[in-house]
Amino acid sequence: MKIGLLGYGKMGRTIEQIALDKGHQIAWRISRSNQQELTPELLRQAEVVIEFTRPDAAFEHVMFCLKNGVPVVSGTTGWLDNMPEARDYCLQNKGAMLWASNFSVGVNLFFALNRYLARLMEERPEYRASATEIHHIHKLDAPSGTALTLVQDLIAGVGRLEGWALSEQADDPATVPIQAIREGEVPGTHRIRWSGPVDEITIEHRAHSRAGFAAGAVLAAEWLAGKTGVFGMKDVLGIGD
Repeated sequence: MKIGLLGYGKMGRTIEQIALDKGHQIAWRISRSNQQELTPELLRQAEVVIEFTRPDAAFEHVMFCLKNGVPVVSGTTGWLDNMPEARDYCLQNKGAMLWASNFSVGVNLFFALNRYLARLMEERPEYRASATEIHHIHKLDAPSGTALTLVQDLIAGVGRLEGWALSEQADDPATVPIQAIREGEVPGTHRIRWSGPVDEITIEHRAHSRAGFAAGAVLAAEWLAGKTGVFGMKDVLGIGD
């Protein structure tokens, strides 16, 4: 495949190496330093675009791909307020879009485990949920998109939960506290804790490097080829609810 890289930071470079190792071609590379080079003509040289940029630019980038008929895989978080518009446009115009808060295969298995545990906890009101996420100091959004996915799945699966707050603890038992920690060059750690009066249950995913995220993004791009619609990593991996 000919892959366009929209965003060429550390993640973009890791994606490039994995894609090349798998026999794909890199059609072009766009970063903030050469953003002006991104034209419809250049865009269409790629069969699929992998977008990892910034929250304030992601929606515009995704829409640019959709309006020019190029499938796009987006891994940028922090722009979910605009997601419904992008989704509607994609469906109405028979485009192809795949977004995930995290492309790691392990994280997506972790999502499934989190949803299963949440269903069990629906009948256990003595347990209270909390979340912790740890990332490198360069990450712009807090809480992370992955943490939001985890907590939103908790809220969807447990009737007594109504929302979340960015804090170490929440007085309201209906609110899930999310602690966001930024330190060093940590690739990403996510932890869900259910605390009860006599014990607690904790599940955790800890990334060792960016390679898992990048490999998942390339896998998603391969899977998206030839399809129309709006998808996520659950579709790529065949993981049900």
